[in-house]
Amino acid sequence: MQHYLVTGGAGFIGSNICRRLVQEKASVRVVDNLLTGKKSNLADILDSIEFIEGDMGEEKTARQCMKGIDIVLHQGALPSVPLSVEKPADTHRHCVDATFTLLIAARDAKVKRFVYAASSSAYGDSPTLPKTESMLPAPLSPYAAAKLFGEYYCSVFSKVFGLETISLRYFNVFGPYQNPKSQYAAAIPAFVTSILNDRPPTIFGDGEQSRDFTYIDNVVEANLLAARAPRANGETINIACGQRITLNEVVRLINQYLGKNVQPVYAPPRAGDVKHSLADIQKARQLIGYQPVISFEKGLQKTIDWYCRNLA
Repeated sequence: MQHYLVTGGAGFIGSNICRRLVQEKASVRVVDNLLTGKKSNLADILDSIEFIEGDMGEEKTARQCMKGIDIVLHQGALPSVPLSVEKPADTHRHCVDATFTLLIAARDAKVKRFVYAASSSAYGDSPTLPKTESMLPAPLSPYAAAKLFGEYYCSVFSKVFGLETISLRYFNVFGPYQNPKSQYAAAIPAFVTSILNDRPPTIFGDGEQSRDFTYIDNVVEANLLAARAPRANGETINIACGQRITLNEVVRLINQYLGKNVQPVYAPPRAGDVKHSLADIQKARQLIGYQPVISFEKGLQKTIDWYCRNLA
């Protein structure tokens, strides 16, 4: 049996990964300081995992978490571009410093594989589409820069210390358990919950900006594939669907699915936001056998259904 550590396991992405690992009868340990995660996200599986409430960036906690671990799925971060603009020092501490501390602990514990949740924000606002991993990074926000630092450290630890690492650049992940109530909420949960309550969703910009929205099940699948891939050591790869859609179209589809006609309101663009995002996922196919398992449209329907059931 493989022993997994999921950092940030009480968060949106982490809790979904944990649920899948429990289904597969894996041994799962979670560390989360509950700064943005919620223990209630794990309520249905708490009896099946080991939960450590603590700061993964503290050396003592990091070393405690690594004992007996085979695979680290490092999802923990302060996951917000707008928040990073407001509080860059916090973002650096919870992303760069914490990742470095975890890498040291993983190296010393002789962990077999360290899978890092990187971000498509590393590409910045380059007009070139689709984004390929060979492109020069151009981060526009402290969050993007911090996540890119983590990629570099993973690569260095692979080359210098022999710790097997792989960085997954997520593109605009959405799905169940994503928090819609934060002032920094991602677009889809914010749009869905606004329209469900007959409130106009807010779009920053003209709404013609496009995203390669990636349903959570695709990201979960990618993490499991990356944990087991035989020839991906030290690599950085895109994880997405390989298609893009505008925010205006997302609002239209949500309205259509819910039988509503709630029109958005528009606000000035936010600092750090990019105009267009689209991934080339050929490298992921080749190196880890990744293929999207849920399309954007199907994922959007599943997400709306989940919020309809759980909004209260």
